[in-house]
Amino acid sequence: MKHDLRVIKTQESLRHALLELLKKKPLENISVAELCRLAQINRGTFYSHYKDVHEVFKRYLEVIVDDFRRAYEEPYIKTSFKIEKMSADMIQIFHHVKKYQSFYQIVFDRQIPMMYYYLLFDTVRSFMQESLEQSKLVPDSTVHIDYLISYQSNAILGLLMEWHRQDYQSSAEELNEQLIMILSLNSPFRTGRG
Repeated sequence: MKHDLRVIKTQESLRHALLELLKKKPLENISVAELCRLAQINRGTFYSHYKDVHEVFKRYLEVIVDDFRRAYEEPYIKTSFKIEKMSADMIQIFHHVKKYQSFYQIVFDRQIPMMYYYLLFDTVRSFMQESLEQSKLVPDSTVHIDYLISYQSNAILGLLMEWHRQDYQSSAEELNEQLIMILSLNSPFRTGRG
């Protein structure tokens, strides 16, 4: 299906304007009028694409989540879910975050309500659960699956949050290497005693 360039430009303008407004106020306080003014489109054009501001956010989140899912699953699919066969150049999550950095800067900003983080967490958690089910890997029977999936989701989001706290100074490639090293360890901690 061929996409109309005017539609794509309108959607990008609205997403960019929405991200700018979200830096200053919560989604609930953003009006269609101010979003249209900042995006430099008229209200009629807005309503031909969206019913309200929440729908702009929801559709943008869907685009981000689809890309995140692809980035997350790619190395697992390439290695048939065998982590030991994974290499740093297969990891795409950090490249995904760089692509959508302006969105993640809002999600991880301390001044922004946690609802955006929880929305992202719930979404990531759901596709991690689907991925685990597709892999047919069976976790240790003593481990409660919901805790395992939440742990994995927060581990990935924790790495992204730390990257944000460091102002995205490390390259995606450096983080790929770090993630491979973390995944290869049974425990990232060593005792100080010999």
